[in-house]
Amino acid sequence: MSEELQRSAGLSRKTYETDIELSFQVDGSGETQIETDVPFLNHMLELFAKHGQFNLNVKAEGDIAVDDHHTVEDIGICLGRALYEALGDKKGIKRYANVFIPMDEALAQVIIDVSNRPHLEYRAEYPSQTIGSFHTELVHEFLWKFALESRITLHVIVHYGRNTHHMVEAVFKALGRALDEATSIDPRVTGVPSTKGVL
Repeated sequence: MSEELQRSAGLSRKTYETDIELSFQVDGSGETQIETDVPFLNHMLELFAKHGQFNLNVKAEGDIAVDDHHTVEDIGICLGRALYEALGDKKGIKRYANVFIPMDEALAQVIIDVSNRPHLEYRAEYPSQTIGSFHTELVHEFLWKFALESRITLHVIVHYGRNTHHMVEAVFKALGRALDEATSIDPRVTGVPSTKGVL
C-alpha cells in the first residue's frame, strides 16, 4: 500500500459535555457512518465526506438538552485533529485549493491553504437563523474549531442565496471538494510545498 493510502487517523474525546469517537481517512471513497444527536450536522458531514471522497465515521453523544453547541464544536475539534494527524508531514500535497459549489440558487466558495497556520475567514449572511432546530451560528463554530485543530487556513464565502439550507449545504460540499484537492498528492512536488522546507 502506498504512503498516501495510509493517511488516516482515529481518536476518542470524552468530556463532561460530549463523548465522541471519530475516524477519518483522507484517501477514501466517500463512505460514512455518522451517528450524532444533531441530525442536520449528520447530513452536512455526510455531504462533506461524499464530495471529498473521504471515509468518515463519527459516533457522538452530547448535552443537547442544553444546546447543540458543545456537540457541534467538539466534533469540529475531533475532525480537525484527525485531519492534522492523518496528513503527517504533508509531503507531496498540493496544499492549496479554491472551489466554488452551487446549490440551486446558492453559491459558496471555499479556499484552503494546508499551511500549519490556523485561520478562519467566514463571510456568510443567512436569511434564517435556524434550519429546523439547528442554529446557523454553529456553522461558524464548527468551521473555526476544524480550522484551528487541523491547522489550516480556511476562507469560506457564501456569495448569495435565498434558502438557508441550500447555502449551508453548498459550504459543506465545497469544503469537502476543496480539502480533497488541497490534500491530494501531486507527483511533481518533492517534499513539502513550501520554500521553508516544512509545513
